[in-house]
Amino acid sequence: MGMGNNIMKTQVFTTLTAIVALSCAMPVAAQDAAPPQRDDNRSAGAGSGRVEVTPYIEASQVLLAEISPGDEVVTYSQLAAGVEASIQGRNNAASVSLRYERNIGWDDDVADSDSISGVARGYTTITPGLTIEAGALAARTQVDGNGGTTLNALDTRTDSESTIYSAYAGPTLVTRAGDVAIDANYRFGYNAVDAPDALIATPGAAPVDVFDDSTVHSANIHAGIAPNEPLPVGLGVGAGFFQEDVSNLDQRVRDAYVRGDVTVPVGPDLALVAGVGYENVEISGRDAVRDANGVPVVGADGRLVTDNSEPRQIAFETDGLIWDAGVVWRPSRRTALEAHVGKRYDSTSYYGSFAWAPSSRSSLNVSVYDSVSGFGGQFNQAIANLPTDFEANRNLLTGDLTGCVASLEGSACFGNAFNSVRSSTFRGRGVVASYARQIGRFSTGIGAGYDRRKFIAAPGTILASANGVVDESYFLTSYFSGQLDARSSFSVNAYANWLNSGFDGGDTTVLGASAAYSRNLLAGLSARAAVGVDYLDTDAAGDDLTTASALFGLRYDF
Repeated sequence: MGMGNNIMKTQVFTTLTAIVALSCAMPVAAQDAAPPQRDDNRSAGAGSGRVEVTPYIEASQVLLAEISPGDEVVTYSQLAAGVEASIQGRNNAASVSLRYERNIGWDDDVADSDSISGVARGYTTITPGLTIEAGALAARTQVDGNGGTTLNALDTRTDSESTIYSAYAGPTLVTRAGDVAIDANYRFGYNAVDAPDALIATPGAAPVDVFDDSTVHSANIHAGIAPNEPLPVGLGVGAGFFQEDVSNLDQRVRDAYVRGDVTVPVGPDLALVAGVGYENVEISGRDAVRDANGVPVVGADGRLVTDNSEPRQIAFETDGLIWDAGVVWRPSRRTALEAHVGKRYDSTSYYGSFAWAPSSRSSLNVSVYDSVSGFGGQFNQAIANLPTDFEANRNLLTGDLTGCVASLEGSACFGNAFNSVRSSTFRGRGVVASYARQIGRFSTGIGAGYDRRKFIAAPGTILASANGVVDESYFLTSYFSGQLDARSSFSVNAYANWLNSGFDGGDTTVLGASAAYSRNLLAGLSARAAVGVDYLDTDAAGDDLTTASALFGLRYDF
């Protein structure tokens, strides 16, 4: 695992750095070729040619006081370097937030540590209609005894901190052949979890096999004609393929489909839509090697050793007819609603989206999803759904990502993807929503989500006990920031995460809030002070943990 995750760190750093470099090198002036129109997440203001690249360094002193169950107080120094970059051009767009942090303890109770965090999403136009898209994320998390994860690594009583890495890239084609509109895309993704223990054990419960890494291939193509071009109804045909290969016990999710669809206008801004097709889904894996006593063998890397001598075992399989029907409502360029219900994965399926931007200073986005994948597949999709024009929201004391970005364009949250770091594949269903508003010199936003994962594992294997178990998680995060005057600014963040796990190890609740004040001292140099309160209640750790923290430091923006 160590070598694989070191490689992944390099790949994610390469992707993040490449997008930063791409942001600096992209042409700013408008070009003659028209920009692609397929990606609704792209900034509506891309024609402005805005470029912002801000490297920075920070030096801070942090005090952390345990309020309960103990009263320990520790201090440490925090050194950080990072870059915030954004470009919004006619044919290119990207946003990047990348941060490296080193914590240096002042006593034996705080070990020295370093962390990497960042999020990036961007595209560049190769030729008219052909773009290359990419995204990446690195985030520090805490893994609980039941396999659940949260974005705030608070519990110093257990060695449960981990780092999640995810990246994807691929081409998107949007073109026409006469009246036929054609769009296609391909994405390759890679995901890894750098956890302290590959097998997390809670007393009296089965050990948790933590996700190691996976590769993801996703491809889609669709061709169709719009209503009245020339037929009174719109017609289309499409196909798609998804495959995720999880290193843990050689698990594999494979989903292939072909379908036709029809769009029937019933008004100037309302249409009924329906589709029917064929789909084949197969989820499979292998068992662990077992010793003479039937005990699973754990390798030198702490991972279960895969038994490649036996054939692959089927965990879930279905093929046959799929269908869905729904409604599309688009009364203006600022409002769009889609709602669908149908049959997929051998059961009823719901999905849809709602986007509303009543003005250029506010937006609301809601997305409902239903898919089968492993941990990495859902993470890649969450990154791909982010807009290309955003500012990363970070914990004001630790610098960690909060699960949402600040943006007036498209879906702005990825917190649902963190639900659980278990290696088992699953069917994931849920909803994620975000609202953002710009009020003069102030920005505010809120994000919320619900995620339900029903795990899938082959009978007779070491993971069989996870089959059919359900984890449900909820997250809520908000921010409010702005300028007080020409030299002063403030930020306020709050978050909440709840995990109701069907596994042994219990449920988890994480709550927190923080506030920061910044004052410019000289050109590029500012002083910053922040305070925060955090609460962690996890059955696996026993006593609840409540902490208060304070930070004072300096930051220099180049």
